Amino acid sequence: MKRTNTCGELNASAIGKNVVVQGWVHTARDHGGKIFIDLRDRYGLTQIVCDPQESKKAHEVAEKIRREFVIEVHGAVRARPKEMINPNLTTGEIEVLSSTIEILNKSETPPIEVDDKKVASDDLRLKWRYIDLRRPSMIKKFVIRHNAARAAREFLSSKNFLEVETPVLVKSTPEGARDYIVPSRVNAGEFYALPQSPQLYKQMLMVSGFDRYFQLARCLRDEDLRADRQPEFTQIDLEMSFVEPEDVFEIIEGVMKNIFKQGIGLDIKTPFRRIPYKEAMEKYGCDKPDLRFGIEIKDIGNIVKDASFKVFNDTIAKGGVVRCINAKGCGEMSRKQIEGEWTEFAAGFGAKGLAWMKVENGKLESSIVKFFPEDLQKKLMHATDAKDKDLLLFVADKANVAAAALGQLRLKVAQHLNLLKNNVFEFCWVVDFPYFHWNEEDERWEPEHHMFTMPKKEWLDKLESHTGEVTGTLYDLVLNGIELGSGSIRIHKPELQERIMKIIGLPKEQAMKKFGFMLEAFTYGAPPHGGFALGFDRIVALMTGTNDIREVIAFPKNKTAQCPMDGCPSAVDDRALKENHIKIDLAAKVKGKSAEERLARESSESPTEKVSEPEEKKKKK
Repeated sequence: MKRTNTCGELNASAIGKNVVVQGWVHTARDHGGKIFIDLRDRYGLTQIVCDPQESKKAHEVAEKIRREFVIEVHGAVRARPKEMINPNLTTGEIEVLSSTIEILNKSETPPIEVDDKKVASDDLRLKWRYIDLRRPSMIKKFVIRHNAARAAREFLSSKNFLEVETPVLVKSTPEGARDYIVPSRVNAGEFYALPQSPQLYKQMLMVSGFDRYFQLARCLRDEDLRADRQPEFTQIDLEMSFVEPEDVFEIIEGVMKNIFKQGIGLDIKTPFRRIPYKEAMEKYGCDKPDLRFGIEIKDIGNIVKDASFKVFNDTIAKGGVVRCINAKGCGEMSRKQIEGEWTEFAAGFGAKGLAWMKVENGKLESSIVKFFPEDLQKKLMHATDAKDKDLLLFVADKANVAAAALGQLRLKVAQHLNLLKNNVFEFCWVVDFPYFHWNEEDERWEPEHHMFTMPKKEWLDKLESHTGEVTGTLYDLVLNGIELGSGSIRIHKPELQERIMKIIGLPKEQAMKKFGFMLEAFTYGAPPHGGFALGFDRIVALMTGTNDIREVIAFPKNKTAQCPMDGCPSAVDDRALKENHIKIDLAAKVKGKSAEERLARESSESPTEKVSEPEEKKKKK
């Protein structure tokens, strides 16, 4: 390698040294005959000075240089004039006086800016991803990702975990999201699936006696996309034998502590708070509570039942609930905003209405206050810690509706009050989940987590008789209102696994067809075991101040699971289809062309024909 230094490391200690630096031309400026170049690589920027009095040849080359040219510079490091020092750069005290410049490669005018101050649209960023990734902010995110991955591996290795790779061509066991399937050329009419997670295989490793396993696993799910979903993603997957939930909590908290310390230099506090599922639903309206702020939901049914407000009374009489939140400091909001925007927002989550009261001069004010005697008003204010300028918001409905509406409303209030800080990290465990939930549409029980979860011991004799009340040894890790991952203690006895499958309506024959290899393995001495899977992309995204995992995946897909950069998914030729025993007559009719015609069309398209032209090129025309 020719270069002696990167563009981010030279400082005052290097003054007087001859160096070789290489990189991309970030900017080039002609100031009265001297040309100043900001040379960039992933480590930073270094200012290059091209002075014709020092090197006429270097200056002549510099005159031909444009943005994003790749160049090599030989020269001497010197101090910048005091008035030109840039304290925001590591290299801000120095510059390199060029003696030789070589153009290693030219560049067309970039279709998007390599500048964090001029960020292109999402579509263009994905299309020109290799240019978007040159931006310093993007590079920083991937440095954090790298450090976080290394931290996870180091910690788990120090705890005697073995990193084991599980297959990416697996048996299709469709549960939850759709599988991506892969045809088998040598087994006509049969298919592999791409793994949605390594769940079954990591349990096989426990049966194998591996004791402690982990993997930064690639997972693939064919599901509708959003900011925190991609068809392919990475999870920190682990499994342990002979453990209780406390053992899993301790390991995961250690992983997270190490990740945040090495990733962004933050020392997070452990152990994390633990919140039972029922408490989370009642206080925060969801099983993914955001704890960066208060605004807890209060059940005030016992107070308002003695009032004469018909809406509340009728709801309670029908077995519903009356709950509220205290929007601290929001008492100055207009009635129009409360009864318009916020009421409509709550209605979007099922609420039939939104009652409200403001606190002014130590008293409640609202059109419904007249239905509440003074002693009840005082009880309300005490129960909700209401002070002057506060706003109480009420929902009267079924418990699940009140939870959903107020849970989302508390987030909207927090956003209104600017309480959702990206540099604050509040973790919690949510525990004691219901094992089953009832699927109204299919009229059957389904597992809340997955069917390999061990029910809590006290329910083992009541699975069939008290199905809706059973709780499982499953647990979620939540950060700032986002689920980072989930896990459980697993079932390790085949007879119990068969009982669970029967409850959810999975016949033994079908169960053996889907999971027979695991059920068979359990007959050969499977140890008690449990584990966890952390969404690695989500963790890194939150560490970098975003909720969008596409920001920390090098080459993500768009909302339709396409990659604008390489054009996948795409057609394959008829020979490949024939070899894999596949006919796509229906797809051909929909597209109006054969596979070979579509393949020819795609290969004839240049990249710029698939997206709108960059604004810079339009201006030139």
